[in-house]
Amino acid sequence: MLDKIPIDMKLDLVSYLSDFVTEEKYQLIEDISALRTRHLTVVLENIYQPHNASAVIRSCECFGIQDIHVIEKSNHFRAAGPISLGSDQWVSINRYNHRQEDNTRLCLEKLKQEGYRLAALTLREDSIAINDMDLNQKTALCFGEEMPGLSETAHELADIFVKIPMYGFTQSFNISVTVAISLFALTNKLRKSEIAWTLSEAEQIDLEITWLSQAIRGGDKIIERFLEQYHSS
Repeated sequence: MLDKIPIDMKLDLVSYLSDFVTEEKYQLIEDISALRTRHLTVVLENIYQPHNASAVIRSCECFGIQDIHVIEKSNHFRAAGPISLGSDQWVSINRYNHRQEDNTRLCLEKLKQEGYRLAALTLREDSIAINDMDLNQKTALCFGEEMPGLSETAHELADIFVKIPMYGFTQSFNISVTVAISLFALTNKLRKSEIAWTLSEAEQIDLEITWLSQAIRGGDKIIERFLEQYHSS
């Protein structure tokens, strides 16, 4: 719906919706939208444990990652509410679960077409340490299923292999820990850089409208009423 609304109408809509929340709430929404990024995005392939799904969503939200791409193959991605703490309402979750489709290829080729470099988190010998990864290009961080890791298709399509250096006997982190460590390292590096990592003004406005509609009871109906009044005036 938002892609069909001109920018001046969107600005009026933001102003209209802001009257339905407290000044503090609107200021928070405005501040956080300015800190969101799509320069980094997260891809999750076939994750099945709800507590892992929830923890990953929560980490993405806390580190300012707006988009999560979920590839569902044999497993259905399902979050556990108490762990996510409602963080799923503030991020955009894109699901790839088409029957009789190679959803991994579908997702990763789509991201490549959008200009993303694919970074596979893997322990393969030619993986580079995550702190050594440059962020000059938009990057999709790809994480695999809890035990087997990323599929061969994901490895085949990846542009770069990345690992978190480990110094113990176990040599593996839980998937949710891997995501959290990766995002901590890379978002910290990104925010200290001169890279233009924030959303565009248009993207921020769209996000503010989405978040305001979610924060207001009956937000969708209120937007519909605004649009009807706007077109009739």
